Amino acid sequence: MSLRGEELAGELAAIAEELADLALDRLAEASSAAGRGATPDPALVAEERRLTRARRAVEKAVALLAQPDTDGD
Repeated sequence: MSLRGEELAGELAAIAEELADLALDRLAEASSAAGRGATPDPALVAEERRLTRARRAVEKAVALLAQPDTDGD
């Protein structure tokens, strides 16, 4: 991997971590509501799912950048 590829992978890894933190925040909010006997806000649950999907996609990009360049692109 080139130096720039390593830099991008590092930046993407940081973004994935931020997305994970945001998803956990949404999950904690929904869990807190459930703990109080209230119905969790469906929008919070949906947002947590979107954030988790985005994190997984970013993690896939990090993994792709970490692979050796075998096709010459």
